[in-house]
Amino acid sequence: MEHDWARLPGTHAFGNTHGVCIDSQGFVHVKHTVHASSSSGDAVCVFDPEGAFVRSWGEEFRGGAHGLTHSREPGGEFLYLSDCNRSIVRKTTLSGELVLEFAWPEASGLYGSIAEYRPTNVAVVPFDAVNEAGRPHAKRGHVFVADGYGKSWIHEYDAAGAYIRTFGGPGRERGQTSCPHGLAVDSRSGTPRLVVAGRSNRRLQHFTLEGRHAGFVTDEMRSPCHVDTRGDLLLVPDLEARVTLLDRDNRLVAHLGDGENFGLRDKAREQFVPGRFIAPHSACFDKDGNIFVVEWVEVGRVTRLRKVG
Repeated sequence: MEHDWARLPGTHAFGNTHGVCIDSQGFVHVKHTVHASSSSGDAVCVFDPEGAFVRSWGEEFRGGAHGLTHSREPGGEFLYLSDCNRSIVRKTTLSGELVLEFAWPEASGLYGSIAEYRPTNVAVVPFDAVNEAGRPHAKRGHVFVADGYGKSWIHEYDAAGAYIRTFGGPGRERGQTSCPHGLAVDSRSGTPRLVVAGRSNRRLQHFTLEGRHAGFVTDEMRSPCHVDTRGDLLLVPDLEARVTLLDRDNRLVAHLGDGENFGLRDKAREQFVPGRFIAPHSACFDKDGNIFVVEWVEVGRVTRLRKVG
């Protein structure tokens, strides 16, 4: 476990590190709130595969930085950014040029104003997704937005940004969510489904891509924040001080860095316990199976867990 893997220049200082993703070249993109001591206001920092700083951008997201999703598409590679304070979701190039801004879901009829909408994360249906018959999936490129800090709805848009539908909504019953903080498309079963990290309900929930409930995962969950997949593995950064790996049948493979140290999140770096997590907020696999974890700590932290065996 390599804490503080990402090496920042003196002009930059992490705030709470909220989102992480990796592009096809192995470059690691980190979204953070920006620390008050930072002379740069850029909320997105990019690092090479060895942790060296490459560039930064996104001063307009300072303070509201949240989810960050990478997507390979016919037109190239793109990032999807959620800003829960400004109520916006944007699609950009890897260097930050705006491609598309998604309209807030006024058309759902569920919001009195845009201020009630506080999106936390985005999932994109892969452009190579297939249906049960092995044909191209009708929802390739569709975008699902989790209103995790707002009203707990999930909104679907097509690849061009047109609003389609809303499902989920606040509650504990099947098909309902509470703080749907993170989400991803899970194809481990052979059929792509949406898996939602319901932080307040302390569970994962699977939905069909049409928005129908398809199952819960409650065992081994504390406060799941987000999800990623690689092969048969499901990766769950859990805000309550650990990262969890589940197998194809959603049975426990391992808890990583289980620290029970959440109370340290606003403390000085010197008080952090090596080898133990405090508040994992997002995590992802790289192409080699290594895991990158960012934490909701006031001074930010990026940790790499190297795959062994």
